[in-house]
Amino acid sequence: MNISLVFDIANLFVLPFWALMIFLPNWGVTKKVMSSFIPFIILVGFYIFFFANTLSGESAQALSNPDLPTIAKFFSEENAAATGWAHFLVMDLFVGRWVYWQGQEKGIFTVHSIILCLFAGPVGLLSHIITSNITERFLKTTETTEATSS
Repeated sequence: MNISLVFDIANLFVLPFWALMIFLPNWGVTKKVMSSFIPFIILVGFYIFFFANTLSGESAQALSNPDLPTIAKFFSEENAAATGWAHFLVMDLFVGRWVYWQGQEKGIFTVHSIILCLFAGPVGLLSHIITSNITERFLKTTETTEATSS
């Protein structure tokens, strides 16, 4: 199978999950879909496909003792770049899903963090950590104080 086609399919595959979390976070279908690990199993299938097409003696050697020039050379190859990208797709969606569920469970606003996870996973994670701390320290305290004084 053409690696470019599989790459395009993998990129398109994740979009509905992001769209559900961003645009319809409280919809029952979103909650049901995002409670499943099936999307991740499928994404890992894409990753395995790319990884299997990347693995060779040279790539194994590059990965076993990585230094920056070797890794840069490794990722300059199309198959390796596809493998790395699939890794981003899986992990960013996984982190985005975790942020989404944290928001659902704790009543934390997460749309901005989920959008950041889509484009830059670690930045979205940091955004959620900051938002979560602000919410728990300032907003939850205010709600508790108001409820107590009523």
